[in-house]
Amino acid sequence: MGLFSTKDSDGENELATNFYFPTSKKALIIFTKNPELGQCKTRLAQTIGDEAALNIYKYLLEHTAKVSEKSKADKYVFYSESIKKNDVWDADVFRKKLQQGTNLGERMENAFTELFQLGYEQIIIIGSDLLDLKTEEINIAFEQLQYHDIVIGPAKDGGYYLLGMKTMHAKIFKNKHWGTSSVLKETLHDIQNSHFKLLEELNDIDTFEDVKDYPELKKFYNTND
Repeated sequence: MGLFSTKDSDGENELATNFYFPTSKKALIIFTKNPELGQCKTRLAQTIGDEAALNIYKYLLEHTAKVSEKSKADKYVFYSESIKKNDVWDADVFRKKLQQGTNLGERMENAFTELFQLGYEQIIIIGSDLLDLKTEEINIAFEQLQYHDIVIGPAKDGGYYLLGMKTMHAKIFKNKHWGTSSVLKETLHDIQNSHFKLLEELNDIDTFEDVKDYPELKKFYNTND
């Protein structure tokens, strides 16, 4: 329990043992990509460049940290590449882990499995690229989990920005075309016989079309569009 390999901010490998004891019946998972130049928001970078895309992603990370830290749940950040000791995710608030798996489905399934094994009764996962996401949406999702087996926050691009479960539904994570507009449809097909709740549809940020309507992001890029 809680034994994993990690890398600090200097890139040195070290073995750390972290024993996490639940302080709540609820857990919030935040999946994040390490904010590295040329490695994040690549579709957005095709229009505005790598540096501007990176700066926007860092802004999104700060937003996600702010809205999620207010949630009354144990909070876990799962990094894509390496765990950072000193970053936007305050170690006094967020428990830090590394994603495990060869694709997004495997990585999410492994994260849910690990936390269910710790004894959590309600687990929600969110991404880190939604300016529209507020603490209220997270709280509503946990509230709806009291009455439903599964809660999903649909994204406008055909995926989802939030997934919550009370028990493991492994089928959700298998045989999906991750990163495409079919993910939500495929997921709903998998859970058609389950008692589920759909939340408000929100916009996640992947392309330049997604950022145009956010004035607070204009400072990060220059374009004639």
